[in-house]
Amino acid sequence: MRTVFRWVFRIMVGIVLGVVVYEGILFVRVFRLRSNNPASTSLIDTRAREAEAKEQTVKREQIWVPLDKISPNLQRAVLAGEDSNYVSHTGFDFEAIQKAWDQAQREAAKEAKKEGENDDWIPSLPEFKRGGSTVSQQLAKNLYLSSQKSFVRKGQEAIVTLMLERLLTKKRILEIYLNVIEWGDGVYGAEAAAQHYFHKPAAALSWNEAAFLSAMIPNPRTVFNPQVNPRRVGRRQRIIMRGMSSVKLPS
Repeated sequence: MRTVFRWVFRIMVGIVLGVVVYEGILFVRVFRLRSNNPASTSLIDTRAREAEAKEQTVKREQIWVPLDKISPNLQRAVLAGEDSNYVSHTGFDFEAIQKAWDQAQREAAKEAKKEGENDDWIPSLPEFKRGGSTVSQQLAKNLYLSSQKSFVRKGQEAIVTLMLERLLTKKRILEIYLNVIEWGDGVYGAEAAAQHYFHKPAAALSWNEAAFLSAMIPNPRTVFNPQVNPRRVGRRQRIIMRGMSSVKLPS
């Protein structure tokens, strides 16, 4: 019995040490983001593997730019669409984001009916589930985690989110977020998106153009792909524009 207990104890100690080492490595990686841009992200690497598995060309359009080279219009539009309380929360704001998302979905459904479409904005797609994730939570997942749904992954997301919020400024978190998020098939970051869709730098995006790009963020390859669902994107664009003026930017 004592032998079994010792083995169980050793296994538990090994697991704890493994977790501590893993979290320590993540801490160092997040700390380095204070002055270093990430070379890639978990999402970008996943998309590359998916393309290789299908024997397709790996696409990657990405041009890193500092936050002051990204139009305030786009910064406002993204926060209006994804995280309107960004400057005031400490990484988590589930209830407010979910409430805003549900309200926007109801408004979009009304607009769809006026346009004669039977579109509830979000179709019943098993691969698309919208949660109340802040910009910081989205960045944590984008940078380091898989898209797999599990309590372990959500717990790890919370830990990385706390690291981001404690180690980086709000401006730096937003800068990284806007440079790495997906904006279409192989399109990553604000500068590449601005060039891809509007043939202009991110610094020159107008109010309407910024809202258009923000509208795509939840799922730019299918659900909010402007080539596949232009009216759905347009409805979300108009809803985002209505909230942009009230959004505060990090200082």
